[in-house]
Amino acid sequence: MKKSFRIIAIVLIAVLAVASLTACGKSSSETIKFGTNAEFPPFEFVAAKGLIGEFDGIDIAIAKQIGQDMDKETLIENMEFDSLLVALQNNQLDAVIAGLTVTEDRAESVDFSIPYYSATQVIITKEGSPIKSAADLADKFTAVVQGYTGETCIGKLGYRYESFKKGTECVMELVNGKCDAVVIDSATASKYIADNKGLVIVEDNRAFDNEEYAIAVAKGNSELLEKINASIEKMLANGTIAGLGDKYCNAE
Repeated sequence: MKKSFRIIAIVLIAVLAVASLTACGKSSSETIKFGTNAEFPPFEFVAAKGLIGEFDGIDIAIAKQIGQDMDKETLIENMEFDSLLVALQNNQLDAVIAGLTVTEDRAESVDFSIPYYSATQVIITKEGSPIKSAADLADKFTAVVQGYTGETCIGKLGYRYESFKKGTECVMELVNGKCDAVVIDSATASKYIADNKGLVIVEDNRAFDNEEYAIAVAKGNSELLEKINASIEKMLANGTIAGLGDKYCNAE
């Protein structure tokens, strides 16, 4: 009799535990958590009324659609860009979507989805500036975002630069005359010059190669990667991603 009572008690505790999880929200099996760095408009940024919580942008919309395709709720974790892949490797995230450029170095520690966007680095400078190409940055002071491709490019060229946590900080350095130029991704540069009068974009395709954005998952997580790839392929085929580019890049 005592044994039967003990079994019933254990079952009751298990039922209450499940009920408690349900009451607190969906379990982890019913969600997919993306890490991002919401300082990279138009791909991810903080908005008064975001698409997911306070977050909005091309990447956020893509993440939400992936969640819907997987019949899961999409969660967004905002963190420093340099912390994203570390958090992914530590199983704090399911995936990373953050205007993340595919590189050989990164591919050693994570697996990438198929690319969903192509971009390049450009130079932001002031109207009337003598800077007309990347070579003109040789004796100038450039601002870049820490961990972004722009930092890598300027570092390889051997030019003087300072890295900042946010693209907005870089642009404010330029606006306030504390640097000569900013090197950053093309789509993001377009948003910044639209918001700041007196700034222009300088392109140099000889110095800056095209790059591809993709979603990162933990090394060996082939099951999740296949589902993400299937969703991206669908969005590329039906024009969803192209439409998001038009929507967010042309938004005032």
